[in-house]
Amino acid sequence: MESYLVFKDLAIIIIAAKLCGIAARKCKAPQVVGEIVAGLLIGPSILGWVDQSEFLIQMAEVGVILLMFSAGLETDLKDLMKTGPIAALIACAGVFIPLACGAVLYMAFYGAAPWGSEEFYKAVFVGTILTATSVSITVESLKEMGKLKGRVGTTILSAAIIDDVIGIIVLTFVIGFKSPDSDPMGVLINTVLFFVFAIVVGLVSYKIFKSVDTRYPHTRRIPIAGLAFCLAMAYIAEKYFGIADITGAYVAGIILCSIRDSEYIAEKMDTNSYMLFGPVFFASIGLKTNVESVSIAILIFSAAFVAVGLISKIVGCGLMARACKFSRLDSLKIGVGMMTRGEVALIVSQKGLSAGLLTPVYFTSVILLIIVSSILTPIILKVLYAKEA
Repeated sequence: MESYLVFKDLAIIIIAAKLCGIAARKCKAPQVVGEIVAGLLIGPSILGWVDQSEFLIQMAEVGVILLMFSAGLETDLKDLMKTGPIAALIACAGVFIPLACGAVLYMAFYGAAPWGSEEFYKAVFVGTILTATSVSITVESLKEMGKLKGRVGTTILSAAIIDDVIGIIVLTFVIGFKSPDSDPMGVLINTVLFFVFAIVVGLVSYKIFKSVDTRYPHTRRIPIAGLAFCLAMAYIAEKYFGIADITGAYVAGIILCSIRDSEYIAEKMDTNSYMLFGPVFFASIGLKTNVESVSIAILIFSAAFVAVGLISKIVGCGLMARACKFSRLDSLKIGVGMMTRGEVALIVSQKGLSAGLLTPVYFTSVILLIIVSSILTPIILKVLYAKEA
């Protein structure tokens, strides 16, 4: 393949992703949905303008790393500490109930699988996709209603942060156990060692970045060093600990989220992601989605997947919130606020595809879940707050 052809592919991806993203936003749907649809339109399934290439796969991988680094940078540790114990309990319920329900759903469609078999890990991975939470839509809805800083809003935000951390750890375990020569105890030890390493390196790196940030505030060397730190943590996590590279990137963001210029770093990362790497990543999801192989059986599975994904989050988070002395109405708000899915679910799905735990046709189910949850969440929240008033 001639090297200059990648420029044509990138131009088509960027233009199509932005146009479809704007159209999605006009329809009150998340912009990422439009970018995924753009990939579907220009990919082999429909127009055939762009084919997957090794270059685009690598670009998409960089996009994933930047997204997870930004997610870590936007973590508010103060809010996390305020509602820590209760949010952690809600997050745990919001991870493990969808995880179990997703695995049972897969086995109900494709048969029960013996413990440790490849089909068993595929079932568990379907559940792992359902653990992800994306509260960007919820945040916008709560802001609009002036409820973001209340007890419910803070709890939702904190639980969503912890939820994603637990979900990424679960992803790391599932991918590690799936390997034929994997040692469960070895995976556990490596995971613990990585987080010990992250704490030690994090404390040292935080002090260094804080010192440099104090001496050279708001200079471009800060985000450049932050990006290098993110990439190094992603490499170390995968290379030396067998942990998903996105975990290393996310941890790097959390380490730097409390320095004074964390927002400045996030702003520069968002520029890179928004301009190039983000559209390539989300469009690559559409490029991988094989519409031709979508059958009636897959559509039925997708409908069940969406229903289980929404209900399991409401039940898991809502029941735990109720157990933590929230009112019935507030518990329902928390459950509904936690049911949105977004880029983290796509990132998890992408990792499953790379590890052989997911086939491209199931991206249809994930995209439907993102669209439906993004539309229903703000509507239901407004109804619940109106009922309270």
